[in-house]
Amino acid sequence: MHQYRSARTSRRLYFQADNNKGGFMHVSYKPQLSATSYRDLTDQIQFQSQEGKIWFGEQRMLLMHLSAMAAFRREVVNSMGIERAKGFFMRLGYQSGIKDAELARKLRPDASDMEIFLAGPQLHSVKGMVKVVPIEIDLDQETGEFSGRLEWVDSFEVEICQTELGPMDEPACWSLLGYACAFTSAFMGREIIFREISCRGCGDEKCIIEGRPAEEWDDAEIFAEYFKEDPIMEEVYNLQSQLSSLRSSLHKQQGQYYGIGQSPSYNKVCKMIDKAAQGKVSVLLLGETGVGKEVIARSVHLRSERSESPFVPVNCAAIPPDLIEAELFGVEKGAYTGANQSREGRFERANGGTIFLDEVVELTARAQATLLRVLQEGELERVGDNRTRKVDVRVIAATNESLEQAVEEGRFRADLFYRLNVFPVRIPPLRERLEDLPLLVEHFLEKFHSEYDKRTLGLSDKALELCLNYHWPGNIRELENVIERGVILTDNNGTISQESLFAAMPAAMESGQVDHVDLSGNVTTGSADTNLEHWSDVILEDGISLEQVEVILMKKALDQAGQNVSKAARILGLTRPALAYRLKKSGLLPDS
Repeated sequence: MHQYRSARTSRRLYFQADNNKGGFMHVSYKPQLSATSYRDLTDQIQFQSQEGKIWFGEQRMLLMHLSAMAAFRREVVNSMGIERAKGFFMRLGYQSGIKDAELARKLRPDASDMEIFLAGPQLHSVKGMVKVVPIEIDLDQETGEFSGRLEWVDSFEVEICQTELGPMDEPACWSLLGYACAFTSAFMGREIIFREISCRGCGDEKCIIEGRPAEEWDDAEIFAEYFKEDPIMEEVYNLQSQLSSLRSSLHKQQGQYYGIGQSPSYNKVCKMIDKAAQGKVSVLLLGETGVGKEVIARSVHLRSERSESPFVPVNCAAIPPDLIEAELFGVEKGAYTGANQSREGRFERANGGTIFLDEVVELTARAQATLLRVLQEGELERVGDNRTRKVDVRVIAATNESLEQAVEEGRFRADLFYRLNVFPVRIPPLRERLEDLPLLVEHFLEKFHSEYDKRTLGLSDKALELCLNYHWPGNIRELENVIERGVILTDNNGTISQESLFAAMPAAMESGQVDHVDLSGNVTTGSADTNLEHWSDVILEDGISLEQVEVILMKKALDQAGQNVSKAARILGLTRPALAYRLKKSGLLPDS
């Protein structure tokens, strides 16, 4: 049964529902309102269909599908996370609770405090959000005392969880809870906090809420944070700022990871560079033009203790011989005609850091002598100067031709060669690391998509096959230029064809002018039939046996495949077991 008592002197109101065989009996505490207790609320609803409006008193309302609210809630949770989404929906309910508390006093000006308070739960029912069954309510507006315990039946937020989102790990009736807190706080004139102590949305038998003044809750301050505005854009801006800083840092350190590559030959180079980077030893980079020597040199610098100091690249072949000394070591005013002022050279600019001398073989004899002194003594003299200057510079040199041969020919000092050749590193050409080509292609596609503000679908299968069979005499630099051409010639959302990559190469490939490897390991391009005839002549004239030819071909295939037997088998047109058998038979592959 329901009990109700009112003492006008104290204005203390008490309402209780007793448990009756596991359920709650609904018995009106005031008979004259039992049939009409909701009519003063439902009478406020007005449909103006022709104008496309629904009114509840003076407030415009909306009818919307529950499934739409479920989709909205899911998107908010996915976008903001559980805690932020909970706060968002609690604030949504809070705003509605404040409006309804004001409306309740207007609709029931002569009613008792309990009748006015119960308008809040009744409004929840009228709006189709939940049926509220009071269990125990004790309130006294004069003293501000309040305690309440209520059950929510058929909560719309529970239904969303059950049909759309799945069970939650914690109570799920967020907007209903915000409404209860706001309505009661506005009604009592003090902060009242409700907590959902059990919820069907997280697997409990019933939805039960309890409310009492904020100071009676131990975690009131933490709970109150849900009702504070939490502009996510401020955090987004902060994250954008951090991202911009990280991008700037990554841009500064580009090349630190030695460019792009996972092939065994390239990984071997990277491991060697790792060992040299932390020291002060001079490094000599060897390799064909376009293999990425400057990328490797910059990597050495960025991974060294000098990374915060300057990195100064110099292409020695691009500077006129009569100016190379002045460019590298500086010049004093009046040293020669045109030297109108004193200026420091590249070595002084690189002081404390690293200088990269590309095509070092092109240095003049005088420049070589000065460079040797810098390496040995750590000092230099500007052109036309009579005093020495101390410099602390790490030298990384590079060349695409043999320095040993240049020494033999008298074009390069032997003592300088020995100083530079302390830690030589050979960078493999692209044709020896073709397994890295797809990674390099993807890297350059991303680069040029950004530069030209377009997006292609990448290389066609034929274009990729062409790239994998091409000799690449210009190495990675040539590949970069080819991909740029392909991006330029291909429309947005189009596939890059082989014709877009090469101006003449496809026709040459179709006519049989493909790459071949002769017995000495040299690569040639020409007619397939012509090369086969040349092979047969060499084999017969030199008395090479069929077994020797097979061994040579298997060795070359393994070298091209980075010692990968499966890939070598594909190159030779064999199955892996067949190649493995031949390798074991020839002694190239030990028995396992």
